[in-house]
Amino acid sequence: MASRHTTHERSERPGRGGRLLARLPTLAFRAGLAPALGKRLLLLHHTGRASGLTWHTVLEVVAYDPENCSWTVASGFGPDADWYRNLRRNPKTVLQFGNRHHAVTAHFLTSDEGASVMARYARRYPRTARRRCAVIGHPVDGSEAEYREVGRSIPFVRLDTSQGAQADY
Repeated sequence: MASRHTTHERSERPGRGGRLLARLPTLAFRAGLAPALGKRLLLLHHTGRASGLTWHTVLEVVAYDPENCSWTVASGFGPDADWYRNLRRNPKTVLQFGNRHHAVTAHFLTSDEGASVMARYARRYPRTARRRCAVIGHPVDGSEAEYREVGRSIPFVRLDTSQGAQADY
């Protein structure tokens, strides 16, 4: 039986109102309110592939490993997201987690690693996982197999830093 989640088809990108709403967390980071956002969001600084300009994107933390000082994020709209393509071109960058900046290197996970990450996320945040999957065009039945299937189709990135390393910002 053919899988129904084999392509990188995604729902349309958000409209003007949705983009404005999506920018609110970025403004909160810039205003020094990042701790109020909790430990589920980070601000990724990335360099434009063509422009060379620094861009900022708020991403949900799918997994955080404090022992290895690494964060895993997902590109819910697929490999064509600008931040994802920018990291592909220049994987060394900076992120802000809370009010601290960290120099990191992006490591792009395999589809099997993505499946495991998604299954763990769904166990930890079942309602949020179900909603996130629906938003990106992958409705799920709630089973681990379904979440693994979705995880295989989503590009995941692990952002690694040396223990306690911080950027000079």
